[in-house]
Amino acid sequence: MNKNINRISGKVWKFGDNIDTDVIIPGKYLRTTDMNVFASHVMEGIDPGFPKKVKTGDIIVAGKNFGCGSSREQAPLALKHAGIACIVAESFARIFFRNAINVGLPIIEAKIDCSEGDIIEIDLGNGIVKHKDKTFSATKLPDFLREILADGGLVEHRKKVSS
Repeated sequence: MNKNINRISGKVWKFGDNIDTDVIIPGKYLRTTDMNVFASHVMEGIDPGFPKKVKTGDIIVAGKNFGCGSSREQAPLALKHAGIACIVAESFARIFFRNAINVGLPIIEAKIDCSEGDIIEIDLGNGIVKHKDKTFSATKLPDFLREILADGGLVEHRKKVSS
């Protein structure tokens, strides 16, 4: 793997259940392909100030069914380009899960106990999330998915494999 995505540590932003793609990147911004526009409006549908508060390396912790709604690939792209290092959720909508892997945005399924602003550590390789003195079990991503993430997404992975 090119990039070490197996261990990620960062500040938590908390969201609840059923965070849909319209909240992640509202539809009115989908007429562009400018990643800076996506990043500057990410999560605007639920927290208009989020784009100004989020920092590179931060982590989103959410409940069930994160990324439900439309199949827009722009949702994980917006999060990635806003600097989100990983998303930890109890569960992901199936198409969001796949799109996140495809664009190189690390995700992991786990139910963890933490508060916004806390620092957590994620071990994608072993399927573990640590917060203070607690360790939470997570769904371990298979090696081939972590390899795609490490290469920066599916397109970059295919370029590497084909060369």
